[in-house]
Amino acid sequence: MTPQEFEKLKSACEDFFKQTGLVSEVAVKNQADSTIFVDVKADEPQFLIGERGQTLSEIQRLLRAVLRRKAESPTSFYVDVDINDYKKKKAEYLKEVALTAADEVAITKREKELSPMSSYERRVVHTELASRTDVATESVGEEPERRVKIKSRLLF
Repeated sequence: MTPQEFEKLKSACEDFFKQTGLVSEVAVKNQADSTIFVDVKADEPQFLIGERGQTLSEIQRLLRAVLRRKAESPTSFYVDVDINDYKKKKAEYLKEVALTAADEVAITKREKELSPMSSYERRVVHTELASRTDVATESVGEEPERRVKIKSRLLF
């Protein structure tokens, strides 16, 4: 994406959030992997995040649709919205949960299924445990109950 097109999309992001009346600051960055990262600061973030991040997910989906319509060229890009570092903190928490569960599976050699998660959250867990040689992960179940199963790779 050209610098001019990014500036146009950045302005559209800022306008999008300004109209909510709930946002105090919006920072938009273009990352090397064609991701437009939108960091939002809000005084009352719970209205924009929602239960288990559902509202945030829908806002991100809506913003992506708005930006795709405003884009001049059919370039492919991803939009990643974070509000008051909610996703960042959630990812850190999920990594801890994943490591703790993986350690438990490695010791007991018994499978463990984590709570249902969004695709983003499952990806965080899979990525965190990908380098481990003692456990393997897989997603099981159907949405919205899809979850990560952690299994031991080692036999007794």
